[in-house]
Amino acid sequence: MALYLEHFGLSEPPFRITPHTDFFFEGADRGATLEALIYAVLHDEGIVKVSGEVGSGKTMLCRVLMERLPQHVATIYLATPSLARDEILHAIADDLELRVSPDRRSVALRELQEHLIALYGAGRRVVILIDEAHVMPEDTLEQVRLLSNLESNRHKLLQIVLFGQPELDETLAKAALRQLRDRITHAFRMRPLVVTEVAKYLSFRMRAAGYRGPEVFTPRAVRLVSRASGGLTRRINILADKALLSAYTENTHAITDRHVRAAIADSEFAVTRRPRLALYVAAAAAAGVAIGAAAQWIATLPLASKSIGIAAPPAAAPVVQAPAPVPAVPAVEKEPEPAAQPAPAPEPEPEPQLTAEQSRRLAGYSGGGQRLLGERLTATREMLGRADDGHYGLELFVTENTDPARMERFLLRARELVPLEELYVVPVSAGGQYRLWVIFGGFRSRDEALAAGRRLPPRYQEAFRAVPRSFGELRRQL
Repeated sequence: MALYLEHFGLSEPPFRITPHTDFFFEGADRGATLEALIYAVLHDEGIVKVSGEVGSGKTMLCRVLMERLPQHVATIYLATPSLARDEILHAIADDLELRVSPDRRSVALRELQEHLIALYGAGRRVVILIDEAHVMPEDTLEQVRLLSNLESNRHKLLQIVLFGQPELDETLAKAALRQLRDRITHAFRMRPLVVTEVAKYLSFRMRAAGYRGPEVFTPRAVRLVSRASGGLTRRINILADKALLSAYTENTHAITDRHVRAAIADSEFAVTRRPRLALYVAAAAAAGVAIGAAAQWIATLPLASKSIGIAAPPAAAPVVQAPAPVPAVPAVEKEPEPAAQPAPAPEPEPEPQLTAEQSRRLAGYSGGGQRLLGERLTATREMLGRADDGHYGLELFVTENTDPARMERFLLRARELVPLEELYVVPVSAGGQYRLWVIFGGFRSRDEALAAGRRLPPRYQEAFRAVPRSFGELRRQL
């Protein structure tokens, strides 16, 4: 039992790392993902995949899903997915209290299908929840595909939900598993929390554990927890628990950045953050090379894209030194000024790159009054209107979910990680339906785009498979 419970007026520890469904946080899209999972399980939606980093909350989501499903849904939870192909079939049968043929897989599969048909006829549904699916052998994944084929004349008999780390996406991308990949109808990613969500998460966990006072984590403490944890809930729990203990030993109720720093020092996953630009500039100035060192450091920033000037922020004005005093010289007779030369003719305006029909299609998607989305749509139209065909952007992802509020939430999170002026949202119309392409940056060549992709934040490199797309190719999609 945590030593600080009475000190903070808590009825139980608020930051245990073991999944406790009473502490399920519905912010950061967790609640929406849970509702979508319940819908998919109850409406014959095929195989569903949930992926996320270690400690992002996948197991907690799985446990809450088991609790929230109606009583007529029988859940089979497989926590050891490293089972062999035949073993997984028998593990499912054991959970259903069904004896199947131990010798022939085809017979056992038919016996399982007949049992599932009987359950369906009695109004029962069956869902298999496979945790840690990224360690599942490929042969076993193929067996999962065969299980997903079990159906009656009109309905699927078995719903399957895969929970796994991002390595699961890499496994499913293999050509040998394309049939299984094609059966995944919904894919969700457990993203890390941004700093505002970390504040809400800490407050929620404290109050779920019985705390009734003012907020104990100061804003600076919250920001430090967010940075050190990378937004992963398990790490947040570890740091918050240690910070509470540190405050308890000092007999104080306010968690400051000092307490969080002590927690970080006591945690193996603590990551040293990149020093601020001011520290680099100050150190360089002491060595007499401030301007050169600062320029070199800026050029190596993870997000520094050698932009083609489409959306680059304005450069800082150069510092002009006062001229040195010039010795006095005797006055000389002023020569007559040459005749004024005629002003050069203005350069012709570049021809627009978009046709009238392409412009109409771009304008056909409405930002729904969302401020950030509206700004990025305007910037996208300007970029596509003048960027050369041979220049490149990085495609982060393509989605058929065109809800403006959802895209606004993505942009709100994105501005914590990348310069928002380098993100473009390209609405592509096909058959009267829109898809949204999210593009990062503008680069003079494909190689520059690939190099920039390697400098994206690790979180984006894990979540997205950044693909270079020429602006000519993007325009052809419109």
